[in-house]
Amino acid sequence: MSLSARGEPFAPFASKLRLPQNKGFTYYGFMNITFSLSDDLVKRVRKIAVERDTTLTGLIREYLMQIVKLDTAAGRKRRERDALERSFEQFRFTIGKRTWQRQDLHERG
Repeated sequence: MSLSARGEPFAPFASKLRLPQNKGFTYYGFMNITFSLSDDLVKRVRKIAVERDTTLTGLIREYLMQIVKLDTAAGRKRRERDALERSFEQFRFTIGKRTWQRQDLHERG
């Protein structure tokens, strides 16, 4: 990570990811990962990145963040659906035998 003269990171988003300091050095929680990609794929994606005014790393980071957001939303929806189903089971009761017919409900005079 590149640091300025004051020891601050150049990345504009790094301040949002600040974690506890260790011996005066701020740790930002970034990890380098190695991918095996074909040269053709890298060239094509870099062209897309230039068109979008970002980098290959930026595109990958954004894509992975979208996956996390979708998974988080899906998990929330799943928990909400499970809670709703539990409430249906909790409040399930029988009213009794049906003694009416549909036509009785819609009698017109």
